[in-house]
Amino acid sequence: MNINDNFRFLCMGLPDDIRRKKECGDFDGAVRLIDKKLAEGKLPEALCRSLTVQREILLRLPQDYPYSRAAAIAQIQSKIADFTETEFDSLVEEGRIDWIYVQGQQHFFSRFFASLCKTDHVFAARAGEPWDEGTVSPREVAVKLVKEKGEVSARVRCRAELHIKEEAFVRGEKVRACLPLPVACDSQNDICIEYANPKPSCITPENSPQRVIYWEQTMQENTPFTVEFSYTRTAKYHDLENPATTSERPDFDTEEVAPHIMFTPYLRALTAELTDGVEQPLEKARKIYDYITKNVTYAFQPAYFGIENIAEGCARNLRGDCGVMALLFITLCRCAGVPARWESGWYVEPDSSGAHDWAQFYAAPYGWLYADTSFGTGAVRAGNEPLRRFYFGNLEYYRMAANTEFQADFAVPKDHWRVDPYDNQLGEIEFAERGLRGEEFECKKEILSLELL
Repeated sequence: MNINDNFRFLCMGLPDDIRRKKECGDFDGAVRLIDKKLAEGKLPEALCRSLTVQREILLRLPQDYPYSRAAAIAQIQSKIADFTETEFDSLVEEGRIDWIYVQGQQHFFSRFFASLCKTDHVFAARAGEPWDEGTVSPREVAVKLVKEKGEVSARVRCRAELHIKEEAFVRGEKVRACLPLPVACDSQNDICIEYANPKPSCITPENSPQRVIYWEQTMQENTPFTVEFSYTRTAKYHDLENPATTSERPDFDTEEVAPHIMFTPYLRALTAELTDGVEQPLEKARKIYDYITKNVTYAFQPAYFGIENIAEGCARNLRGDCGVMALLFITLCRCAGVPARWESGWYVEPDSSGAHDWAQFYAAPYGWLYADTSFGTGAVRAGNEPLRRFYFGNLEYYRMAANTEFQADFAVPKDHWRVDPYDNQLGEIEFAERGLRGEEFECKKEILSLELL
């Protein structure tokens, strides 16, 4: 059994004694209780598998929240000299700075400062950080071109490199490494692996739900794993302002998938409220997209490894990043009977790239359509309503899709915990005895060329 399969049992919940220790930040005590209960051998298999995941979460969670209150305030004051403790407390009270208890004391999220700078132009200006919301970006130029032409294709060539950090490298260690590759899908074809070094052990098929290039070797020198690939990405424009209607109601891709795509009582109630009186699947999806983009605030998130219910957490807290929003959209659509599925990989502008997640939903007679709720919320921040509406039903061509399914297994060996058990955008590395954590290796991405066809 792949150890990562245990995540499907994460939603079983925690016994009260362990839950109380986790909530107050007594992670060592919670791990001891889990070890004791697992050793006794009295628990059902489902709870044992859930506790196995929770044990690893407890070991990793504090790393995402490294700052004490004093350290967090000091970080801001190093950029904003007149920033006060009262301001900090107000941001925490407003839910704009994420925190947990560690040994009974508040500890704050590692990326809280970057999250504030990304979403608050006043804060960013005070910190001397660039703010590009509201400017005409390459993204907006691409969107305009897609709308004018109706269909635009781009040939993209990328380079990715996976490298073990020196402090984690062990000479003579057997290493398994993988990087994401473009997957064949509705909008992406003509995929070519241009270069790979060292010689890969395996390249998984183009239709793999999470496609990778895979290396397995004993390393004497700390050399990187490198791949270059090219592909064609096509963006087709769908004008959904006056949509066609249909009686078709397909039931594929409408099921729950534990632990994150779950129709909880709250999400059922929210779905019913948002879609009350709406019959057409397209309009149900639109209501859901409108709600998320207009009400959820973008915020960087801790590693998905440690989040127990991504979709419901987003719905309750009204905060999330691209993947969190996409999962909420998918879950609410499925709960409403609208087929929806995951797609992710990279956002690739000519001079930059980054990991990104988005969604698809099915609405006859159009077929599969795209929804990028994260970019929709960005358009709201910029006051750009036409751009927000574009990302319901459409994408531009600045994409590299590597994954068409959330929480899919790799078609290559994986013996240890993944850094991200649900998605693959930055690669994975494991030694014979353990999987490397995200801070022990790095993935570098480079866009070598992007040419319109």
